[in-house]
Amino acid sequence: MTAPEIPSFFDPAVQDDPFEAYEMMHAQCPVHQLPENDLFMVTKYDDVKEVLTDPDTFSSNPVGRTPHVSEASAAAAKVFSERGWKRARTLQRTDPPVHTHYRRLLGRVFTNRQVTALEPRITEICHDLIDGFIDAGECEFVRDFALPLPGIIICEQLGLDATQYPLFKTWADAMLAPAQRVMTVEQAVEQAEIELEAQHYLAAEFEARREEPRDDLISALVHAHGADEEPFTMEELQDLMHQLVTGGFETTTGALGTGMWLLLRYPDQLAKLQADRSLLGNFIDESLRFDSPVAGLWRTATCPARVGDVDIPDDSSVMVRYAAANRDPDKFENPDVFDIERENASDHIAFGWGGHFCVGSWLARAELRIAFESILDRLDNFELAGPLDEIPHEFSFMLRPLKELPVRFTARAS
Repeated sequence: MTAPEIPSFFDPAVQDDPFEAYEMMHAQCPVHQLPENDLFMVTKYDDVKEVLTDPDTFSSNPVGRTPHVSEASAAAAKVFSERGWKRARTLQRTDPPVHTHYRRLLGRVFTNRQVTALEPRITEICHDLIDGFIDAGECEFVRDFALPLPGIIICEQLGLDATQYPLFKTWADAMLAPAQRVMTVEQAVEQAEIELEAQHYLAAEFEARREEPRDDLISALVHAHGADEEPFTMEELQDLMHQLVTGGFETTTGALGTGMWLLLRYPDQLAKLQADRSLLGNFIDESLRFDSPVAGLWRTATCPARVGDVDIPDDSSVMVRYAAANRDPDKFENPDVFDIERENASDHIAFGWGGHFCVGSWLARAELRIAFESILDRLDNFELAGPLDEIPHEFSFMLRPLKELPVRFTARAS
């Protein structure tokens, strides 16, 4: 039998618009082994859930018993070992019971109650940002709104200077770079040097909070230990901040940009939302389903395993492809149709599933809801203000960030 010719996910055009490839994989090879690196990509909704709820078989630890260390990653690791801190494994890169320990701490911060208390501040930031461009009648939505909103919020929650969010975004990009694309040794070292700058900045913040705790998340991390427990090591603190900074910036920024782009592309759905604001929650869920901000994350097979009808060897890398699962026709009728009235839109797994369900999902949902409420309250007559790049998304194996989104609009009458 001839193997299906699935387009290469190393092709930027395929990563930019992967949905035809997902359709092919659903029909021909729901668990697809990428020929370029032997990664197994799991694309069906039920299969993705199965992998995500079996940490004994599919570990979140990114390094198996036979580490696959490239020359580039070794060069980057040398930067940290010689002048910074090696990356520990916390939260996202651990399995229970270790994962439970870290998640319990963060779960006390990112609760629905805590997020509800933040809503007035989120609303204030949204309107401040809109004030900055409303008179111009257009904006570059990613730069002027989708990035600064979550950037300011996560900085304030961590206790960092929110006016410096562009710098922190640069650090977040460098932190994520090794997981997003294949890099040369020179590129890996360049990104490591940027992350090293972040490490030393954050180390100074940790030490300041040891001496004078504040009402912020950095202080909570530094002083998280009980009387009979050891405090987090510097390596643990650095890794927790790595995940909070990248999660706070990248995913919600992507979801905001994509949500706006979808309203521009589907004016009939925008009209429905403008006419009936009760559809806002479903619009957010349908946006997350239709074009998930996190395309997929990795697991490592701890033993020989089987997903669907495919045997996966011990120590293999496995990607649970959320974006493909959310287009599975066996779960979502007419999955390639964007429908903000879809009855089961909330069944998406854009935030993951199981023990690693996104700890910041309450905050992300609040930011998305308040952002689009504010936009619809104050702006109207949306249209693209210029052509997008031929490949509008940044290349990434795991995320879906738009490069830019120029939007023209009119101000709504007060």
